[in-house]
Amino acid sequence: MIANARAGTNAVRRFRAALGLLMAGLVVSGATAFPLLLEVRLLSDIFGLEAAAPAGGQSGLGGWIVTVRLGLEEMYVAHPWIAYGTDWLGFAHLVIAAFFIGPLIDPPSARGNILVGIGASIGAIALALVAGGVRGIPLASRLIDCSFGLAALGLLLYCLRLRPRIVGHAANPTQNPVRESS
Repeated sequence: MIANARAGTNAVRRFRAALGLLMAGLVVSGATAFPLLLEVRLLSDIFGLEAAAPAGGQSGLGGWIVTVRLGLEEMYVAHPWIAYGTDWLGFAHLVIAAFFIGPLIDPPSARGNILVGIGASIGAIALALVAGGVRGIPLASRLIDCSFGLAALGLLLYCLRLRPRIVGHAANPTQNPVRESS
């Protein structure tokens, strides 16, 4: 009995760790959607890319960083309201993270949230590949975007796999030494 209780407690702990990592990734991703121009300028400085260098003067990653920086600079001057869309993108990531608070607190209730998260992760991969191609985003950048969807998908599938042990553990509270001592 105690071994089953420990296994259930360990499953809950691992579930919460995986879900917490997912939530932290969403919060970081959301928070970094707000200061895009500052971030791209810092990236340009880190790679030693000239502030006034035309995008055509660079190739590979450097060329893409300069292209993005110049595009954001032009957009912020001519059409600053477009950045409002990335503000909403950042906010959406924070809201998505908040939807996992309930399952973090009560893992047996997590099935619906996990399934929606799995669907969203698969959708993010598809969006990066299809819409990124339509928008002319380099394949390497799209694959990086896909990696975030794959990481989220892996964490959520792991949580889904742990869930039956957690539900079984919750169904037998008399085998849970923590609840017995409460």
